[in-house]
Amino acid sequence: MRGLLASSIGVTCAAALALPLTSPAVAARPVSPAAVRPAAGAEALGGTQSLPLAPLAARDRTLAPVAEQGLPRRDVRHFSLVGVIWDDPDTVLHGRVQVRTRAAGTDTWSLWQDLETHNDDAADPGTAERTSGRVHGATAPLWVGDSDGVEVRVRAEADRRTEDTARGSRTATTTGPLPTGLRLELVDPGESAPEPARQDGAAGAPQRAVAPRSAPHSAPRPAPTEEPAEELAEEPAEIRAALDASAANADLTGLDGPDATEIPALDRQQTEQEMFALRAGELTGQQQVKPYIGPRPRIVTRHGWGADEGLREGKFVYTKKVKAAFVHHTASGNGYSCTQSASLIRGIYRYHVKSMGWRDIGYNFLVDKCGNIYEGRAGGVAKPVLGAHTLGFNSNSMGIAVLGSYGSKKPPAAVTNAIARLAAWKLGLHGANPKGKTYLKSGGGNRYPKGKKVRLNVISGHRDGFATECPGWQLYRKLGSTRTTAARLQGR
Repeated sequence: MRGLLASSIGVTCAAALALPLTSPAVAARPVSPAAVRPAAGAEALGGTQSLPLAPLAARDRTLAPVAEQGLPRRDVRHFSLVGVIWDDPDTVLHGRVQVRTRAAGTDTWSLWQDLETHNDDAADPGTAERTSGRVHGATAPLWVGDSDGVEVRVRAEADRRTEDTARGSRTATTTGPLPTGLRLELVDPGESAPEPARQDGAAGAPQRAVAPRSAPHSAPRPAPTEEPAEELAEEPAEIRAALDASAANADLTGLDGPDATEIPALDRQQTEQEMFALRAGELTGQQQVKPYIGPRPRIVTRHGWGADEGLREGKFVYTKKVKAAFVHHTASGNGYSCTQSASLIRGIYRYHVKSMGWRDIGYNFLVDKCGNIYEGRAGGVAKPVLGAHTLGFNSNSMGIAVLGSYGSKKPPAAVTNAIARLAAWKLGLHGANPKGKTYLKSGGGNRYPKGKKVRLNVISGHRDGFATECPGWQLYRKLGSTRTTAARLQGR
């Protein structure tokens, strides 16, 4: 047990994470958890390089001075994800952020790439997570693959307006200030957590079996093993966190130990029986007569994608129920292969927690371009975990983020099908109709004031609750058919 997640003690990376940038043809294929975890005993390295930006000399002195900060080309330790943060999370960066990177071990530099400056995925105003004092403003992160060189420039947006003078009209150019405390964040996602060692030194951690509350799809399991209180008290915090994250899904996996790398798919009958077992005292009369719920999809757990549970806050926070699902895209680019999805998620997780100051990854679920579904924020995939994904509407909702950028690129059918399957199951647990409407009370944002009750689609895009371009238009326009598919999967 002592060997579990030993990597979470180390926070910097001194070794390469060799990941190709080329992507294979997209196909709806499951990723084996074994494919996203290294061999037993491998070190789970990972870390963040945080570099302050400095003023850059104006390149065009014929124009009025434009605020610009950045870093010239430089060698750095290996990283695969990049973003820019600043001090005040309520300050908007009006301007353009661009980076170019050098592929590790080569002299090849990329072209300039834009970072999405309006990263509106966030905890609600006034919540403990938002007011912790650790939260920063930030761009969306960008996946660049294994790199060891970087250059960045941040240029304030120029405001040009025409003014009338005694000598006629003239064009005046002004710029607003850039946010204070601009820093470049270079994230090495590290590798998955190593296989824990048994207490006697053998590979494979002991599992603590848990009897599900009536699980017809599995054989009866023995009662939980009692462990001495003094032994539990000796477990390092990261081990307890890993056990807690796994135990939150014990009703679905039958184990509260750290070895469950996925939650397997169920058919409709098994899913209905499981729902009666999980939510027996909470079901409405309608649900008891006709349980509209889609078959449970396969979900890769946090252990499956290699979450370092020592990074996040230990406690879980829940909302009352799940009335709506907000669909996002991560705006992190499409230059990843599906075998790299776990690395990308680990990078986003570290960026959300260590760079942006959140208590955990913001999304409740993530979907890669091959249609694989991943557990996001810890607390149990069947439970109403409070996320930090849609500013003002995190209560009584869940956030589903598609890995990639879908403003101009159409999402593969595997993506929209995965969203529909996930929504049909999770919304079905709470009696929500994917084709219906619901009311949510705004916690405050740039689209709806705090306290306003807003009528929304049960499956909405991020842009429906907040003035943003997320998810990208090509993904957003698919939500109508996604609602129809999810309702059909529920048997409606």
